[in-house]
Amino acid sequence: MKRKLNSTDVLETLADVMICRGTPDYIRSDNGPEFIALALRKWIADVGTQTAYIEPGSPWENGYCESFNSKLRDELLNVEVFYSLREAAVLIESWRRHFNTVRPHSSLGYTPPAPEAVLPRSGTVAPWPGAPVLKGAPPANSDVATAPTLH
Repeated sequence: MKRKLNSTDVLETLADVMICRGTPDYIRSDNGPEFIALALRKWIADVGTQTAYIEPGSPWENGYCESFNSKLRDELLNVEVFYSLREAAVLIESWRRHFNTVRPHSSLGYTPPAPEAVLPRSGTVAPWPGAPVLKGAPPANSDVATAPTLH
């Protein structure tokens, strides 16, 4: 299990996403070495996509990622202790699934970005353990069925 991604990992992930969702006009990223590698830039150009790199020191150009990174840090990384890379991978994947399929997002009308199934509005969704409780926040109701878990 690896501790970081390289340009080949980024290329393979982008290829998988593009197969499922199509080729975007632009890929916005920071200037990390895994995103500016020549092989990756050539591949992006070859598939007909352009790069839109963020200026160094300009996090406001990438607000969605900055917001995500903040939530990941506040809700998971600052409240968990990982005793192995495998444990970290399992907990991070669990948080990612919750974030994408269960957790309500205010910018989406308090629905998750990729619900697993849509159900009539009836129950509430428990926030991710460690999620801050905000006063005045809307209820954590969702139109999403939670994923089955293996015990």
